[in-house]
Amino acid sequence: MTDVIGAPADVLRTLFHSEQGGHEQVVLCQDRATGLKAVIALHSTALGPALGGTRFYPYPSEADAVADALNLARGMSYKNALAGLDHGGGKAVIIGDPDQIKTEELLLAYGRFVASLGGRYVTACDVGTYVADMDVVARTCRWTTGRSPENGGAGDSSVLTAFGVYQGMRASAQHLWGDPSLRGRRVGIAGVGKVGHHLVAHLVAEGAEVVVTDVREDAVERLLRRHPVGVRAVADTEALIRVDGLDVYAPCALGGALDDASVPVLTARVVCGAANNQLAHPGVEKDLADRGILYAPDYVVNAGGVIQVADELHGFDFGRCQEKAARIFDTTLGIFARAKGDGIPPAAAADRIAEQRMAEARAAR
Repeated sequence: MTDVIGAPADVLRTLFHSEQGGHEQVVLCQDRATGLKAVIALHSTALGPALGGTRFYPYPSEADAVADALNLARGMSYKNALAGLDHGGGKAVIIGDPDQIKTEELLLAYGRFVASLGGRYVTACDVGTYVADMDVVARTCRWTTGRSPENGGAGDSSVLTAFGVYQGMRASAQHLWGDPSLRGRRVGIAGVGKVGHHLVAHLVAEGAEVVVTDVREDAVERLLRRHPVGVRAVADTEALIRVDGLDVYAPCALGGALDDASVPVLTARVVCGAANNQLAHPGVEKDLADRGILYAPDYVVNAGGVIQVADELHGFDFGRCQEKAARIFDTTLGIFARAKGDGIPPAAAADRIAEQRMAEARAAR
């Protein structure tokens, strides 16, 4: 998947004249009374209504927000296709610092914009939005998932997101070392927030050695108190990717973690994390392969959360969702096998499988 970059004019060219585009619909939303500025991007509804979360973030510019929405929506099409869901890909971003401008009135206004799409887009949580926020959005939009159990929802989707990433790590270990166990492996996690701290718990329980970092010192301190044995912290991501003997690197914060600066110095043999859009630009996947680093495509291994919120639409059952998320292990192994057979990086193999499913759905219409 190639990211969308550039100024507004470049975004329009991407949408209508490039292979990276192809988005079905992009909606710019503004409610002056509440200060809401949002972008809703629908990449594909070939497999069903577009499903993807709402990101609330202080983007440097509106153009950056549009580009992020386009990238994330496209990623959701691929993620939902490989997760076996009957959903296309969509994503929304709300522009601004949630700590400064998030209000109940703003979220209600946002819900009305989502509702105006008549079910073509189903929203959920993402960076900067939480279960309590989705409860508010649901008051003006029936097409809202990630709600609290008290309001008919499934609750925090980060639990199964972390579980799915853990299954992707196990599959990576099986492929590379012939054993899915992570016991004794050194795993570096960048970002120990909503997903990362659950992932740490899985790894510590299995006996892995975990090294963590986060821009929020309180998140790291809280984690170290919870896991006084088996976890240590380093100053920042720059230090983390250079840790001696690192077996697995897990980017679990924002995207773009794998770039021209980080890949050459990365000590890990495996990259498998929860962050979306980890590849900063086209070609990074080949750079990883050239260095002998096994990359588990992010949109494959972090699909546990979307599996959960999709199930909420049909009457949530945690056991059923966990069983589906456990299949990420087999899906990841299948992608590695396809990559080896086709002589391409795993990211390209995953793209081919997802594109084939979407193409077959469009042809069957």
